Amino acid sequence: MRVGHTYTRHFDLETKQHELLGMDLGEGAPRRALVLGLVLYALWTGALLLLFGLPSKITFTLYFLPPLITAVYGTQRSRIVERRWNITRWSIGVRYLVLGHRPIISAGRRAANRSEWISRRARWAGKAELLAESPLGPLVERWLGAEESVPPGAGAPLRLTARPRLYGPDAVGKAYGRKAMQQHRGNTS
Repeated sequence: MRVGHTYTRHFDLETKQHELLGMDLGEGAPRRALVLGLVLYALWTGALLLLFGLPSKITFTLYFLPPLITAVYGTQRSRIVERRWNITRWSIGVRYLVLGHRPIISAGRRAANRSEWISRRARWAGKAELLAESPLGPLVERWLGAEESVPPGAGAPLRLTARPRLYGPDAVGKAYGRKAMQQHRGNTS
């Protein structure tokens, strides 16, 4: 069997910022990480300043650390999908949990009805029980929807009971036919 390799990861050159506002950054920091960090700091700190005002010595950590940790770990390569950053995987995961996704039916030839989408409760699977036991349980239950409700327009669930069978060479020979097997033996000799 042949195995293919992708070499484009080796040609992924990252631009680095070696100097910032007259300060030497040494080896340099990745520019994408710097830009993401600046955007996160502007959004996070701006929201906290509007809500709570200027930070004290104690709350400064709350203003400073979350965007820093998100920028540092978010701009690292994902171990699962090597071509993506961690922050991309996190945002796709959160989007799926909150909004879901539009199913593709017949290679996109037909748009999916809302009843064909995966329910919010099904998307939240194991997390739903944990959230339901919290103090916000009734609110979570209302948001997730009924336990086993089938959306209108969707039929009853299909129960598949397929059983695999293994056929030996004798059964294949019977299905193929004796005459064909004799012809095959005649061609090989």
